[in-house]
Amino acid sequence: MKTFEFEAIVIGTGAAGYNAACRLKQFGKNVAIVTEGVGCGTSRNTGSDKQTYYKLGLGGDSPDSVYKMAENLFAGGSVDGDNALVEAALSVRSFMNLCELGVEFPVNRYGEYVGYKTDHDPYARATSAGPLTSKFMTEALQKNAENLGVQVYSGYLAIEILKYNNAVCGLLCIEKESGEFAAFKCADIVMCTGGPAGIYADSVYPEGHTGTTSLALLAGAEAQNLTEWQYGLASINPRWNVSGTYMQVLPRFVSVDENGNEYEFLIDFFTDKYEALSAVFLKGYQWPFDSKKVLEGSSIIDLLVYRECVLKSRRVYLDFTKNPFDTENIEYKKLSTEAFEYLSKAEACFGTPIERLNKMNSPAVELYKNKGVDISKEYLEIALCAQHNNGGIAVDMWWQTSIKGLFAAGECAGTHGITRPGGSALNAGQVGSLRAAQYISKNGHSFICSEIFESILSKAEDAHKKQLDKVIKIYDNLDELIEKGQRRMSDNASAIRNKANLEKALRETEKDLNALCDNAGIIEKSKLYRYYKLKDILVTGQAVLTAMLDYADTVGETRGSSLCYDEKGQLRSGLEEIFRFTEERRNTHAMVQETMLSGDKFICRWRNVRPIPQNSDFFENVWRRYRENMNVY
Repeated sequence: MKTFEFEAIVIGTGAAGYNAACRLKQFGKNVAIVTEGVGCGTSRNTGSDKQTYYKLGLGGDSPDSVYKMAENLFAGGSVDGDNALVEAALSVRSFMNLCELGVEFPVNRYGEYVGYKTDHDPYARATSAGPLTSKFMTEALQKNAENLGVQVYSGYLAIEILKYNNAVCGLLCIEKESGEFAAFKCADIVMCTGGPAGIYADSVYPEGHTGTTSLALLAGAEAQNLTEWQYGLASINPRWNVSGTYMQVLPRFVSVDENGNEYEFLIDFFTDKYEALSAVFLKGYQWPFDSKKVLEGSSIIDLLVYRECVLKSRRVYLDFTKNPFDTENIEYKKLSTEAFEYLSKAEACFGTPIERLNKMNSPAVELYKNKGVDISKEYLEIALCAQHNNGGIAVDMWWQTSIKGLFAAGECAGTHGITRPGGSALNAGQVGSLRAAQYISKNGHSFICSEIFESILSKAEDAHKKQLDKVIKIYDNLDELIEKGQRRMSDNASAIRNKANLEKALRETEKDLNALCDNAGIIEKSKLYRYYKLKDILVTGQAVLTAMLDYADTVGETRGSSLCYDEKGQLRSGLEEIFRFTEERRNTHAMVQETMLSGDKFICRWRNVRPIPQNSDFFENVWRRYRENMNVY
């Protein structure tokens, strides 16, 4: 077996992973990156109509402050205050690092980074480098890593965190092409593996990203807020958010049955077509599904799409070639005031949706054309998709997990709560990876002796070989089993949650997991890594379902990104049972749900959020502690 030795290993080549490696290298650590593939990952392969980066205000006369930003992050609910304060305090340093590395965030003629308001943001802190902000970030950070000489091991899937006395001592991987094992002896690991994208079938995560949350869970790391997600409307092929101007140009929503019969289904809920069009317009601003915006807002659109796709097994499309409801000429003044004024200012009160889109945002048309879909001529298939996990692996104020030497940064870290300002994830990934590097550089753990490491590695290798010996059979059904697990999660554990369905889904997931080696078959060593992909989907799905069921038992109320189904709930507007849901009555925002492995099952517990630290720092004392390295524990 190939064995390598580094002081620290970073897993992942997204924006957080490259930043962690660059910072560690700059701080004097011998570090390497392990990745399934340099070109994979969400931050490199995703974007939106105008991808947002959220940071402290750096322009205009808005009276912003670090503490105010921390309060806004904390206000999302179930957020730990120390993480919120750190994300606010280091946002400028992290943002300016990207600017210096060449990411073209726009400034005015005086050099101010002028911002705009994003969702859950009162101070216009948001900025953007365009639809591909995170891609530009990743590319700039990759170039910096190359200039610093950071070694990258591409084509390696991490399959087990090796531990000694509940502390990291190494990482076991499988080479994707050869199917052979490889090991990294190290004292610290920074996981930057993204969210658990692989557990859902209906997903806007890029194809090249599945996540590997189970890597930390199976090592014993605690998770938190696994119930809290962002879901929203997205195209299926290619996977892309249909937010912003894609909605503001008022496309048709068309449902198609197996015989090709079309139906504009929004009229099932809206009695007035201009009320429906106004809600579609608003969906551009309110892209994430929000339970508070179902009856007074635009999230009813998400539910109507879900109803067609999941409950009726139909396919849903956006049509930009014709106006909705056979309307040849839209009477724009009948739209909501907000929609009419916006389209008027954009000089887009004319024509068809594609003509309006070309007027308002022609790159949005070209984006799909470059991905093989010409929306000026063909329909765009959509669904209600998983987009971001606000929860994840639990971390402290240095982004260290419950395992010594294991850190998590980026989306795999659970620093967000029920809601969050748009674009805060990009900031959190940069801050978290910097924070982990700071801690490791000052208080990094020590290597264990070679004899102990070799013994731990040998036992781990033997255990994995026994598993793989059972799945190397004369048939390959992994794709089928992966699709089955993903479909189960999208149908039962996304924005609409029914306790009975969650219980059934958990039973089936645990049954599949227990019989994994018996049911899975594969014949090529170069495909062995897909067995670990399937295992990750099932283990992570088990943890998420356990958390959702625990929430249903302990709280049982609609909250945040999901609706809690209730048979006794009031039937909304005479529609199907999906519209029976509970109201949010109790304020559970000051609590965090934790999930952890116990034997072969997951258990949950609740705790109070950690409050925002109240500082009255006297400069001379801070300076002395800083010089004596007392600011890092």
